[in-house]
Amino acid sequence: MKHIVKIMTLLVAVSALWVGLLQTSIVPQSHTWLLPIYFVVSLGCYGLLMVGVGLMQFPTCPQEALLLQQDIVEAKQYLKQKGVDVIPTDVVDA
Repeated sequence: MKHIVKIMTLLVAVSALWVGLLQTSIVPQSHTWLLPIYFVVSLGCYGLLMVGVGLMQFPTCPQEALLLQQDIVEAKQYLKQKGVDVIPTDVVDA
């Protein structure tokens, strides 16, 4: 609930600023009408930048990789005990 309040507050503040700029003649009206479009484009660029930064800083977890490999081996053994044929990973990767 708190997150939606923050978003709504930001939306109201930006809308109030935009309407205020429309009412005054500080900025030419032709530029003022384009401000929402600039805002949306800027927000999209910011989102893409944050995704890119997150991907560049993506942590590697060697310990978790080892645990995952152990889980895979255990699952294969369990399935073999139950009579299920398990495809070796060598065949899948080829």
